[in-house]
Amino acid sequence: MKVEKEALLKTAEEMKNKGFSYLVKITAVDNISSLVVLYFLRNLNTGEEETLEVELSPVDASVPSIMHIYKAADWYERELKEMFGIEITGRSAPRLLLEKWNGIEPPLRKNFEWGKPYKAMD
Repeated sequence: MKVEKEALLKTAEEMKNKGFSYLVKITAVDNISSLVVLYFLRNLNTGEEETLEVELSPVDASVPSIMHIYKAADWYERELKEMFGIEITGRSAPRLLLEKWNGIEPPLRKNFEWGKPYKAMD
């Protein structure tokens, strides 16, 4: 299900109220011209699964935190920030997953090059 960034929190709340109480995973895909954040949800009573897709510009990419809706979002959101360079707004006390990582150069972006300063593609 495609969701606008501005509707993500409302949609996540609605999905949880419909019984999709389990957050399986959050990840992202770099399509070069856009980033797509994927939220995989499961209804444990029915076995149904739903995926929320939020498309972002690769420059200044950000999504709101859903941690207050799904507690399991914590590490996944940190991974989005660290590996894809996607800012997560509304998070308190963000910290890196990998302690010795600089957290600036997102290695899962397609334009990432080891040892070169990161610059988002226009």
